[in-house]
Amino acid sequence: MNKVVLIGRLTKDPELRFTPGSGSAVTTLTLAVDKYNTKTGQREADFIPVVIWGKQAESVANYLGKGSQAAISGRIQTRTYDAKDGTKRYVTEVVADSFGGVQFLGSKNDRASSNNFSGNNEYSAPSNNSFGETNFDEDITPVDDGDMPF
Repeated sequence: MNKVVLIGRLTKDPELRFTPGSGSAVTTLTLAVDKYNTKTGQREADFIPVVIWGKQAESVANYLGKGSQAAISGRIQTRTYDAKDGTKRYVTEVVADSFGGVQFLGSKNDRASSNNFSGNNEYSAPSNNSFGETNFDEDITPVDDGDMPF
């Protein structure tokens, strides 16, 4: 099985082209995907080339830009070509699925609003709700798990 799912941010604006002859839309982009280096204790990134075809390619080019966050699902593809200098080049890239292969998760401006999360990815709930109440435990009724059929 050849299936990959990535979440990351675009390193630059997507490049939209149309194939000669058929005129099919194709967009290429590079996705920066975070990773954690256990040896150095630092966050790093992998830079993954992505290819998107058809109407989805046009939507990505029109609505995503540098810094936008996206989820990509697709397959890994390898190919070779002969460069202008006569050398053989090898390329590994992700080809997004035709339907639902790209999901828009947020813009580059959403990064500032992600500070609602603590370092351990747990949501920091506000200290009070819109009605000024601060104790949420008063309305919760305990359930005896022994009565649950599963």
